[in-house]
Amino acid sequence: MPKISNAEIFVLGETNAEKSSPWSSTIIVLKLTTSDGVVGYGEAPTTMMTLPVYEEMREVARVFKGKEATEIEKNYMDFYKHSFYLPVSMETTSALSAFEMASWDILGKIYGMPVHKAFGGAIRDKIRAYANGWYDGCITASDFVKSAKNVVRMGFTGVKFDPFGDAYDNIDSEHIENAAHIVGALREEFPKLDLMIECHGRFNANSAMRVARAIKPFKPLFMEEPVHPDQFNGLMRFREYSRIPVALGERVLDRNLFLNYMKSNAMDVIQPDITNFGGLMQGKSVADMAYSFGIEVAYHNAFGPIQTAATLNLDYTIPNLLIQESFEAFWPEWKKKLVKSGYSLEDGYFTLSRDKPGLGIDINERILEEYKVSGMEPFNESEPAWAVGGTFKPIAKDGSKDNISHRKSR
Repeated sequence: MPKISNAEIFVLGETNAEKSSPWSSTIIVLKLTTSDGVVGYGEAPTTMMTLPVYEEMREVARVFKGKEATEIEKNYMDFYKHSFYLPVSMETTSALSAFEMASWDILGKIYGMPVHKAFGGAIRDKIRAYANGWYDGCITASDFVKSAKNVVRMGFTGVKFDPFGDAYDNIDSEHIENAAHIVGALREEFPKLDLMIECHGRFNANSAMRVARAIKPFKPLFMEEPVHPDQFNGLMRFREYSRIPVALGERVLDRNLFLNYMKSNAMDVIQPDITNFGGLMQGKSVADMAYSFGIEVAYHNAFGPIQTAATLNLDYTIPNLLIQESFEAFWPEWKKKLVKSGYSLEDGYFTLSRDKPGLGIDINERILEEYKVSGMEPFNESEPAWAVGGTFKPIAKDGSKDNISHRKSR
């Protein structure tokens, strides 16, 4: 069988950070090549960790080079043996994810089959997507409604957004009222649109409970990361108080670490990210675990098109898929052009080129060369990297408040 002979690592980006997703202004692409010339691609996230993840990928390459490319589980476990902090190090799990992903791309090409067939085959024809990254620069309810109209015209039936301005840890009554006004305005304008509330893991439990009380009347599909991710007991206090479904998981880095959340009934929807979770095997395994608990899956997907293609290969196979995150429509052009073909997003649904081998994508290698960058991604002292661009701002007066209140009272 062919062996892994070369690992090329590309850090891609552009001088100006993305407006919609500054945390992914850079992405790391892996080009893995076998001894007989078969090429597979993987992707690793950055999130203010570009250089640490890049360097860790060089370490993973030292273990993977010379190994049989199709022995994916064996190679994975061999690295696990050498990596002391693997289950809790984002740098390590991200680096390993890219190699695991690229290995599946290679395996599919060797055997002439799409990756989703190796995971049991497709059980659906298309994947419902929700829009994220659509609300860059939105501050007032009017801003959110105006931007959401464009999203709905694209065919999306669900949107995720963060309506909390510059509130962090604690949230005062003014910020709560403003957030409720934004959510309420969207619900009134789009009564059938699924609304997902992004909290970014920024609140203590008491603040999250106050938020939940204010937005519950607008029936959100879920609240994502309502409580700081390291405050598990706070999350459980929130669960005892609120009946709004909870989604979380982009910062849970291993399937076994999810088990306590499931046993404790800590959430309703899991959101593992296969670019920092160990790759596709872990992503499929944790979906199977969740199925046993009646928990749904909505994979986190906030970086680049190779991640999307790999994630879609899993989406096609799992029975407990809820919905799939998508930033595609709001990417900069270089990221849209990185993948020449392989999947499409039309009228709010993803479809994958399901007969193409491997991950099913064709990479535009010109982008790999033209958009190389070095160093860390941009840093904005006034706005955390995890916020959608231009939204971590003080509350602004919104002239639509009186109008919306009037319409609701009639």
